[in-house]
Amino acid sequence: MASEFQRRKVSGVFRAMDVDGDGRLTEADFQALAHRWTAVAGPADPELLASVMTGWWPVLRAASDRNGDGAVTLDEVLVVVDALDERADAVSATADVMFEAVDLDGDGLISRSEYGALIETWNGTPTATDEIFPRLDLDGDGHLTRDEFRTHWTEFWAGDNPNAPGSYVFGALVE
Repeated sequence: MASEFQRRKVSGVFRAMDVDGDGRLTEADFQALAHRWTAVAGPADPELLASVMTGWWPVLRAASDRNGDGAVTLDEVLVVVDALDERADAVSATADVMFEAVDLDGDGLISRSEYGALIETWNGTPTATDEIFPRLDLDGDGHLTRDEFRTHWTEFWAGDNPNAPGSYVFGALVE
């Protein structure tokens, strides 16, 4: 069962994805997410990116829509989160596609400004990231490598450590 910390961090992402704010994720929410991402994506293949974004929907629905209503609630998402530590390969593959999307200039690194674009695109609104980026930039060199990003992405989705830098990959946690 998901911990209270996992619920708190995943609920922020859930709210950002729930475009109409009805407390349920649907295929339309994933299509809107794909549209937001393809509009700002870096050198990532837009069709691949849209396919990955919308491809999450049938997987999530199949894994968690217990009542068969065609929508997924936060509690249902948390059922999937519970199993992600056993599917690290799938989480890493998603991280790699996201890395490509966030690397807007295609230099193989995510800068502070590109990270800000990630958070703004995900949330759909401007979001302060100045305090978060240094937590993620483990070696303090001013950017995130693919390996750093993959580690953080996996920590967020499959981890339960409030002190892990990856717990903040989607920005500050809402209290």
